[in-house]
Amino acid sequence: MKAALKLRAGLMRDKQLTLGGLFSAFWPQITVTWAMTLVEVGLFASVPLLIGFAIDGLIQDDYAAFYQLGGVFLVLIVVATLRWVYDTRAYGIMRVELGKALVARSGTMPVSRLNARLTMGRELVDFLEKEAPESVTSIVRATAAIVILAGFHPNLAFAAFAALVITGLLYALVHRRFFNLNRSLNVQSEKQVGVLESRSLPRLGAHLLALRKSEVRISDTEGVIYGLISVALLGLQMFNLWFATRGLGATAGQVFSIITYSWDFVESALVLPITLQTFSRLSEITGRINQTEAFS
Repeated sequence: MKAALKLRAGLMRDKQLTLGGLFSAFWPQITVTWAMTLVEVGLFASVPLLIGFAIDGLIQDDYAAFYQLGGVFLVLIVVATLRWVYDTRAYGIMRVELGKALVARSGTMPVSRLNARLTMGRELVDFLEKEAPESVTSIVRATAAIVILAGFHPNLAFAAFAALVITGLLYALVHRRFFNLNRSLNVQSEKQVGVLESRSLPRLGAHLLALRKSEVRISDTEGVIYGLISVALLGLQMFNLWFATRGLGATAGQVFSIITYSWDFVESALVLPITLQTFSRLSEITGRINQTEAFS
């Protein structure tokens, strides 16, 4: 594993400091970790259905589905552990190479600005390590939930799809606001080392208050959007609960699977606005860290 990682070291020097640049330089490592992520999420997606089968089987004294469920759990543990160990090493190398490339291109950039951009640049790798797999997981889980719900009844899947459309439309209304708020936060962050070097408490206080103001605005926007999206998604959960128990005549195991997949869809869809907000922030960061000193 270490030898494979070393082969890619230094390749960021010829790449743009973007998500695409990172993928181009480290595509073998990213492919491996995403492949393990897809296996993991595929197994997770099957769990509620297998639990439903196990419930119905155990009621009839049939243990086949119960043993299948246990086998899936065992494979999940092995895959999740391997991915955890591999990710730490692979993405650690990416952070090192991205930082070296950023400093090499900094020219005569003030240390205060360079320090802030090093921190911002790490967010690109953090996204690939954490948010990107979570986003892929959510997409797969949401898709699996819609397909499986459609297998029970089309109305269940339609309700989920409608909630997803509403989620996307709500975020589209605030994308530009998120971008501008993150730009204000990053501009202020780049001033921090200079403020500290001044040893001026009034300047430090003004700086920290400016950071707080930007962070509060971002948080307030997130809170409002999260609340509106939750209304749509929890409305879906309530509808599917009512429809499963009143309109289908389903067994106990089927009702469990329907409600579980509906809730799985809700949890997955809630990741969408978080991911989109992160994209808004990373798009601002990408433009910033790829500037040369002459254009900073």
